[in-house]
Amino acid sequence: MLRRRMLLALLPLPLLGADWPRFLGSDGLGHSEAIKLTDRDKLEPNIRWKVSLPGKGWSSPVVVGDKIYLTTAIPTGPAGAKPDQNLEVLCLDATDGKTVWQTKVITQKGDNSPNIHPKNSHASPTITVKGDRLFAHFGHMGTACLDTSGKILWQTAGLYTRPQHGGGGSPVLVDDLLVFSADGLDLQAVFALNTKDGKIAWKTERNAKPQRAFSFTTPTVVTRNGRKMLLSPGSEVIMALDTQTGSEIWRLPYKGYSVIPRPAIHGDLAIFSTSYDTASLIAVKITESGLLDEKSIAWKMTKGAPHTSSPLIVGDLLFLISDNGIASCVDPQTGKIHWQERVGGSYSASPFFEAGSSKDSGPGTGTIWLQSEEGEITRLAAKNTYKKLGKFDLKERTLASHATANGNLFIRTEGHLMCLGAK
Repeated sequence: MLRRRMLLALLPLPLLGADWPRFLGSDGLGHSEAIKLTDRDKLEPNIRWKVSLPGKGWSSPVVVGDKIYLTTAIPTGPAGAKPDQNLEVLCLDATDGKTVWQTKVITQKGDNSPNIHPKNSHASPTITVKGDRLFAHFGHMGTACLDTSGKILWQTAGLYTRPQHGGGGSPVLVDDLLVFSADGLDLQAVFALNTKDGKIAWKTERNAKPQRAFSFTTPTVVTRNGRKMLLSPGSEVIMALDTQTGSEIWRLPYKGYSVIPRPAIHGDLAIFSTSYDTASLIAVKITESGLLDEKSIAWKMTKGAPHTSSPLIVGDLLFLISDNGIASCVDPQTGKIHWQERVGGSYSASPFFEAGSSKDSGPGTGTIWLQSEEGEITRLAAKNTYKKLGKFDLKERTLASHATANGNLFIRTEGHLMCLGAK
């Protein structure tokens, strides 16, 4: 019991406020307040509104107050040619989905634009919001800061030139810095920009020399003994960096590339996926320093490890959904598998935890939400025993992760943004 209390004391507390201002929410954990869907126990979705979105983008929506922010890429030019892409930021009204403003940030020329993966877009990183500032990242095409009226305050050009399959990783805010990974074929590094003017505060190269250099991760910030660390996986290495200086604290080499999932934290362990070709989930101690090796690995899991979606920590449980639809519940300290079940479908979106309960999941238990690429939503009880609560079908392709705010669920599909909530 004492060990459990100590571990829980080390965990970041979920912030269950109304806003969802960045990828995986205000706490970065994928935790949500109760979602007030009509007939939720019967899983009959109540779509409050559904609006078409211009262009194409797989960035997740973020919600602050009564506004939704997301990015998109709108093709322009004559039919048949490789089009230019207007990379834009959209602001929608959260109450009805109507467009409030739309700002073009960058024009990407088609004749020299990279080919992207069929499951990617030219606008995949998710916006992050702080106060009255929006930070939109478009991978190798650059980064911009806008105010909440859509005015561009500063722009920083792309910091590498040869992406593979397009961009993907979202930026994170740490104090007065905006930090993101840049893992292309010509450069593998982590950058921090000053939020005031967009100038480079620091740059740390990975120095890993991988055979396949590209990755798409979103960093995770953790504090130990008063020191903030940035955990950033890339191809064949995960690095812990000092958030203010970018200096390397420790690194762990491994085999893996095209790394996408964001690392999760439980107690003194960082839990991350090696992604391709064969995904492994690795738990490594984060209290050490220097060059780590196999001795620093607490446990490793291969069956059911995700290539794409991020691990989800709920108390003393770790929930996963693999790309081919295997859901798992694992002890995050030991790697012991409590259960594994095939729920069906393919998965790119990260799971999230709803802190509320239903009559089926039990009081105080909460619910795990899974969102397949085919548009099926599956709800599971957040327990160490498997219990499926139900499923409903949006009937639209979706790769973006959710957002929740004010009791509503916001989901981006291939052509729409929809709001599910109470009548």
